[in-house]
Amino acid sequence: MPSNSVLEQKKAIVADLVEKIKKAQSGVLVQYQGITVENDTKMRAAFRKAGVDYMVIKNTLIGRACDEVGYGDMKSALNGMTAIAIGYEDPIAPAKIAKEYADNLVKDIEPYDGGTAVDVSAFTINVKVAESSFLEVNENNELEVSK
Repeated sequence: MPSNSVLEQKKAIVADLVEKIKKAQSGVLVQYQGITVENDTKMRAAFRKAGVDYMVIKNTLIGRACDEVGYGDMKSALNGMTAIAIGYEDPIAPAKIAKEYADNLVKDIEPYDGGTAVDVSAFTINVKVAESSFLEVNENNELEVSK
């Protein structure tokens, strides 16, 4: 069982995330597996420049924060290596920046032996837009609404 100090740290992370989500205009879950450190650094800089908070937080903690603010449906998108990007002023900025970097990731991949060096499907974005609805990047790398 975790110590009290670890539990308190986790509670503080969830509470901080709950406050950020409550203030947010929009949010994007980014499954960042397959992105290079260089591209991740550039994406983080683009998020900062747009006033978007981008954080890597354990899926269980993001899930608890989502439950607290009434977005429990988003927990189904919390798989693998997940980060969250939260926009406060421009509701399109988090999705636009994440999609731009997803597109660039596809262009930067070097093919090998008829395949690809990275599983592009591992880099997806999901945006909470309405109860039980999400925007996703489809196999053609276009944003679409899914349930």
